[in-house]
Amino acid sequence: MYFYQPSDGHGLPHDPLNAIIGPRPIGWIASLDAQGNRNLAPYSFFNCFNYRPPIIGFASSGWKDSVRNIVETGEFVWNLTTFDLASAMNETSASLAPGEDEFVRAGLTPADSRIVRAPRVAESPVNFECRLSQCIQLTGADGAAIDTWLVLGEVVAVHIDESLLENGIYQTAKARPVLRAGGPSAYYSIDESQRFDLVRPDAR
Repeated sequence: MYFYQPSDGHGLPHDPLNAIIGPRPIGWIASLDAQGNRNLAPYSFFNCFNYRPPIIGFASSGWKDSVRNIVETGEFVWNLTTFDLASAMNETSASLAPGEDEFVRAGLTPADSRIVRAPRVAESPVNFECRLSQCIQLTGADGAAIDTWLVLGEVVAVHIDESLLENGIYQTAKARPVLRAGGPSAYYSIDESQRFDLVRPDAR
């Protein structure tokens, strides 16, 4: 077994943590600043944390524009990244000067949301409109603050392309979601051939 203590470094060409905890869904987060300027950025530390009310969240290394905007306005939109949108999503990861619009850079269409002011990515087949529930600065086991912020939001509205619903059931593989993996550039998508089913013991 290869062994290391993270505090001493991993001794490998690339940190294996985000390859082991993977693939991970992408938090493609749209927000507005207090002046109404748009921002769109992908976060690879993203997931869903609660059913009712539905809570999703992402972690940002550093107090980035998305975090600042969400804290200022209390709102954001998550947009599903699909295989066809992967290149556009990657373009929105660029470090832009203040005032530059990632929607414009990536050739994406901002669409009005129903409840929040932040825009949706019109090309994305699934969008979650969210209101900020918590913004938490992470700490180490020693209690020392880390320059990483966990943003949690309650999903207050959901948009789903009806082509992804069959008999009312959402078809995960049909959406061809893109998932972040390890290394500096690895992503994966999924298809129906990779599916298998397990029934929980309590449901048997």
